Amino acid sequence: MRTSLAVSLIAASLLASGAALAQSTTEEGARNGARAGGDIGGPVGAMVGGTVGAAVGAGLEIPNAVITSIPRSEPSVVVHERVVVDEPLPPEVVVRPVPGYTQYDYAVVNDRRVIVEPRTRRVIKVIE
Repeated sequence: MRTSLAVSLIAASLLASGAALAQSTTEEGARNGARAGGDIGGPVGAMVGGTVGAAVGAGLEIPNAVITSIPRSEPSVVVHERVVVDEPLPPEVVVRPVPGYTQYDYAVVNDRRVIVEPRTRRVIKVIE
């Protein structure tokens, strides 16, 4: 019973907060996981969800070296749509590879640098 509850809580924490975790750091992942787990399984769920959320958040954290590799002098593209984490960039936005990091692309949109997944053009992080 306890194992079944733990597995259910882990799955629910990951599914319920997946979009929120996309931009999370480890701390935000733990906080979101604990909240989702607590909603489902009370105090035990909060502990399990917090642990899982922290692990997922750590895995999604973008290294500072990637952020500092993105040139600041790129021209910005103006789009009227909101640029949101977990949504693809509009087709008119040109993305470029992050120098030295083939798993990331970037673009400068509305005067903000964004890191995107190359294959899907999905925004991973908006750099303020």
